[in-house]
Amino acid sequence: MHYVELAERFIATRFPTASIAVVGGSTSRGERTRTSDIDLLLIGEHLFPDGRTGAALTDEHEGEILEVFAYTPAGFEDWAQRSIDQHRPVIVHMLVEGLVVRGGQELDALRAAWARRLDEGPAVDEHELSFRRYVITDVLDDLRDASDALERQVLAATLFERTAELMLLTAGKWVGAGKYLPRRLRALPTERVDALAGPYLRGDADGLADAVERELVAAGGRVQAGFVR
Repeated sequence: MHYVELAERFIATRFPTASIAVVGGSTSRGERTRTSDIDLLLIGEHLFPDGRTGAALTDEHEGEILEVFAYTPAGFEDWAQRSIDQHRPVIVHMLVEGLVVRGGQELDALRAAWARRLDEGPAVDEHELSFRRYVITDVLDDLRDASDALERQVLAATLFERTAELMLLTAGKWVGAGKYLPRRLRALPTERVDALAGPYLRGDADGLADAVERELVAAGGRVQAGFVR
């Protein structure tokens, strides 16, 4: 794939000391669209002369936009663990699943270690799940009571996102932001996803509220009085 070669030319110009380089995102999956950029993960001990341990930046090279995530080894460990704790390990997926530009034994070892962590799934305690149910309960009631069309639209979007995350986490799946949330959601049974997505796509706020209520019951029920945040 010529994007790997392009990435190497960019690295040679901007980050020549990178020991690990991986192309991720739609480029690595062969799913690029007209506006796709190139997601590039870089790891190297001496990437930053100013002592930083990580940076995310947008650059251009040979007519392509690159979204660069660059870290020292210690910086990657720190940010990767943060993403794991937030249940959205974007850079970990890039590391494990992306196209290798620069690698070797160091990359092989990192991939093996973090692949095991991905396979374990998110670690979510009962308090966090209860808090998520609490938020959904509150937004759900707001949606059922709302009469303003714009309010209902905004509340429906919030409710869909929060409920999709709850469904994924209770199923032991990682969540995602933006377009990655529905992509993650499709790992669940189709009929269950359709029951939530169908009314949302149709603009059926009442149907969405009913679907959310069913998911709340499946996750343990509504949470309101007595909950301590």
